Amino acid sequence: MKTVLILAALACAGPAMAADNTLSASERKAGWKLLFDGKSMDAWRTFKKPASDWKVVDGALAPEPKVSGDLMTKETFGSFELAFDWRISPRGNSGVMYRVTEAGQQSYWSGPEYQVLDNSRGEPPLQRAGALYDLYAPTVDATKPVGEFNRSRLIVNGAHVEHWLNGQKVAEYELGSPEFKAKVAASKFRAWPFGTSPTGHIALQNHGDEVWYKNLKVRVLAPASR
Repeated sequence: MKTVLILAALACAGPAMAADNTLSASERKAGWKLLFDGKSMDAWRTFKKPASDWKVVDGALAPEPKVSGDLMTKETFGSFELAFDWRISPRGNSGVMYRVTEAGQQSYWSGPEYQVLDNSRGEPPLQRAGALYDLYAPTVDATKPVGEFNRSRLIVNGAHVEHWLNGQKVAEYELGSPEFKAKVAASKFRAWPFGTSPTGHIALQNHGDEVWYKNLKVRVLAPASR
């Protein structure tokens, strides 16, 4: 009887987690695609440059803090779900931007940013980990201790966006809504074509601090398929 109960519990646990920078059979079936396999940077280039200036460190993407620019996908995405793991250095700052275009001088001029941060820096709520940087604060601090990898999901489905951090939804908003436009108008982003492009690149920010990203995988969604 004990053996039966153990087997039943294992069956309910779902498919095993894939190894770092790989896809499980269930992920492949669900339409996920790797953006980074732990070795190759073929899917990436630097913002406004033809090649990448980041490096691979122990199976993770990492910038040269004082040298590298923002790293971005060669491919563009409209509606998608992005999964990624990140580890930040003590008091470090970074972010993941989406629908980035190269019309402006910086990637954040166009791309809304999922904030990556060591919250011990003491930043205000709108700038803490999991926020839509400077516009929507996370509802809870779901970060792990600095030095550990956090697991994030970013869902961009038409105008609807969700930020997830370590299994908790920490922010949700509608691009182009009256509320969103009002927040942008009251921020530094009002001078730029921020959050207006229906498609664009996914970008990893080099803010001058050490940061590491791995398990970057994406699946395309049908627009407004919620």
